[in-house]
Amino acid sequence: MRVITGSARGRKLVTPEGFDTRPTTDMVKEAIFSAIQFELPGAKVLDLFAGSGQLGIEALSRGASECVFVDNSAAALNCIRQNIKTTGFEANSKVFPIDSFAYVRSQSDKFDIILLDPPYSEEALQKLLPDISKLCSENALVICEHDPKCELCDSYNSIVIKKRYKYGKISVSIYKTQIKD
Repeated sequence: MRVITGSARGRKLVTPEGFDTRPTTDMVKEAIFSAIQFELPGAKVLDLFAGSGQLGIEALSRGASECVFVDNSAAALNCIRQNIKTTGFEANSKVFPIDSFAYVRSQSDKFDIILLDPPYSEEALQKLLPDISKLCSENALVICEHDPKCELCDSYNSIVIKKRYKYGKISVSIYKTQIKD
């Protein structure tokens, strides 16, 4: 696994061993970041269920100003910290060793881009999306990677579906904060 493009292009990233973490494929990662490329420069990013941190690191490599990484697995946290150091993004990164649901309940910070890639076996997205809008800045994007069998609503509070993509056994749903008049 590697950083696809940007300032850390080509840097190899480590992933936690075992089956608890499912790294995003390069094809899906490229598709996600192509879809949000114009929103990345200067963005404040939240990477929930961060795993190896590869999505947040890709965002930083492509111009995001900062990223908050959240995961509660010790193995994942070690990989995230190692990958942040390898890519030189220590100054732009914060790592929270906490459950993603607890983080969302306890925070009031606002983010421009929120990356959600929870374990497919859980119904994490359906449980988390109704509360995620409280962390969204105006015109924020919420990117959800999920199993195609996972049916998500067209809106959750102030976020509404912008686009849905399917890449074989992986689906990506992109939500945007609804603009208020």
